[in-house]
Amino acid sequence: MSELTEAQALIERYRASYITVFGDPSLVLDHGDGAYVWDVEGTRYLDLLGGIAVNALGHAHPALVEAIRNQAGRLLHISNFFTTTAQIGAAEAILARADAPPGSGVFFGNSGSEAIEAALKVARRTGRPGIVAVEGAFHGRTTGALAVTWKEAYRTPFEPLLGGVSHVPFGDLDALRAAVTDDTGAILVEPILGEAGVIPAPDGYLAGVREIADDSGALMILDEIQTGVGRTGTWFAWQQLLPKGVRPDLMTLAKGLGGGVPIGALVAFGPEIAGLLGPGQHGSTFGGNPLACRAALTVLDTIERDDLMGRAVELGDHLAEEVLALGHPLITGVRGLGLLRAITLAEPIAPAVVAAARDAGFIINAPAPDALRLAPPLVVTAEELSTFTAALPAILDAATTKEAS
Repeated sequence: MSELTEAQALIERYRASYITVFGDPSLVLDHGDGAYVWDVEGTRYLDLLGGIAVNALGHAHPALVEAIRNQAGRLLHISNFFTTTAQIGAAEAILARADAPPGSGVFFGNSGSEAIEAALKVARRTGRPGIVAVEGAFHGRTTGALAVTWKEAYRTPFEPLLGGVSHVPFGDLDALRAAVTDDTGAILVEPILGEAGVIPAPDGYLAGVREIADDSGALMILDEIQTGVGRTGTWFAWQQLLPKGVRPDLMTLAKGLGGGVPIGALVAFGPEIAGLLGPGQHGSTFGGNPLACRAALTVLDTIERDDLMGRAVELGDHLAEEVLALGHPLITGVRGLGLLRAITLAEPIAPAVVAAARDAGFIINAPAPDALRLAPPLVVTAEELSTFTAALPAILDAATTKEAS
């Protein structure tokens, strides 16, 4: 019997020690630099997934490494009986970039799921227990977040979940209006359905959601966990999808906010909304810790300093143009905003394409059978993206051959 490779041996150890809720990992990664990562056997990959829109500054960004190193030498954790300059500064930085009115506030947790849980608690404080979410939505895997997530395979094993939740088709304002009642405390939507295949909201949809929320007295919650922090070309996707001066009542953030350090945030706009959760009604042991908040501040400042939002628009358009110019019969389109994109396929072979791309040195994923998601670091270059588009026809052909065999 042949001897195991280093990666195979490590995956065997993984199987023996880790609860394998994610199945077997396809790679054992060792280190990264910019938009590239290397596995334990020295193979280099262009990371076009960025930890699923997490590594906004790529891997080992000098500013983020230095900020984390300095903060680790000062304070890693304090209890929530106290605060720090990093926590205050991070909250102020988010509110400023969201152009939040006086009296707004931020709550920090450790993940997107925790941010959603906090938002659901705020909605419950209205005294109206109903939540209307949309089909195709993904909001997390904690039991509250699962209740508003659409995918049945995630939900069914853990039912009964939080009651009072209904789902309507994404983009259908008539269906949404019909579903909202006097018991509806909040309407929850993503500006772009990430896990459903990077499906942007139709023109005018978010403005219609805002109008329905206003008419009914329900809160409007926008899940910007995947779309926020500059990924779509503005700090938050709603800033280009809602009329100027119009905003949600609540916004959830995570993923790119910490650049890889776990952090989630709930943003409440205005004192009436921020005041719905009072002392003792929510909390988090590690939420708002100095290390995560220092990382968040560094990410926000670096994106602004280096105009990474402008680059996200430019490079996202560049990517779409190059992919469409290939004229490959399997490619039916490119959708999304900024550097959150999906390449749509004529056949449901996306998982095979992901495997073929990995064999060719590129990391992407398949949120839907006919869609390839790209959410690369915001520091990726046009030249790096072009190496992928140049390789894509051969990747598609290899996947097609594998599927046929």
